[in-house]
Amino acid sequence: MSSEITISVAKQKLILVTPENRSYTFPISTAKAGTGQQKNSNQTPLGQHVVRAKIGQNAPKFTVFRGRRPTSFLWSPSVEQQEQETDWILTRILWLSGKDYGLNRLGEVDSMQRFIYIHGTNEESLLGTPSSHGCIRMSNDDVIFLFDKTAIGTKVFINEK
Repeated sequence: MSSEITISVAKQKLILVTPENRSYTFPISTAKAGTGQQKNSNQTPLGQHVVRAKIGQNAPKFTVFRGRRPTSFLWSPSVEQQEQETDWILTRILWLSGKDYGLNRLGEVDSMQRFIYIHGTNEESLLGTPSSHGCIRMSNDDVIFLFDKTAIGTKVFINEK
């Protein structure tokens, strides 16, 4: 048995259950625009997913990623003022791929093609409220912990409950 992740949009919580049957709960932020499957909707997709790729192993906390590649700088409030990003992708990336054909896989609803990630955020004060552009945001410490406890292929279920 491998780890499994459940994401509750209503509760803004991510629950990790490990093979040892240990359970961990983390505050998250899903999309400010709600749930939905369509490309370019800025909504969080629902349904069964898997972790298709893990990006950022051993990267320093607050590493800024662009195009899934680590940049040469770390996020800080002063960097944020200079760059004017709106949805920083920090520390680690767990890239999700949908498993439900027609719901979150292939065509205009493909989660992987939409670049739906679980990732660290600069807006940790907003965790617990919908505020992302579609991804699942976590605190930087929590995403490091989750990254280390999951493998490629880990099941991820995103639901509205």
